[in-house]
Amino acid sequence: MSDTSNVQSWIDQTVKGNDVVLFMKGTRDAPQCGFSDRVRRILNHFGVPYKDINVLEDMSVREGVKAYTNWPTIPQLYVKGEFIGGADIIMEMYQSGELEQHLREKGIEFSPAMA
Repeated sequence: MSDTSNVQSWIDQTVKGNDVVLFMKGTRDAPQCGFSDRVRRILNHFGVPYKDINVLEDMSVREGVKAYTNWPTIPQLYVKGEFIGGADIIMEMYQSGELEQHLREKGIEFSPAMA
């Protein structure tokens, strides 16, 4: 994708068309950054189904998602069309129990891994 408006439109459709979307470096099966891996592990811990988007495959998507949220870093997590945050925010929300509560409030079906 090269046209900025097309990229923004595609990102918007992806974010709004999926309950949970993670824009990350790498994929859920092969993360290529520690921060992306951290968020992936948290989502996997909860058993949350999500769409992963590898921003390393397309520089226009990588830069486009930063512009979409006015957030400078990757990964970026969206739930029900809403930007939740990057790795540090997701980790804080996970540790406080806020992430699990947020997922439940948004009606996201998940099955946490047994500890």
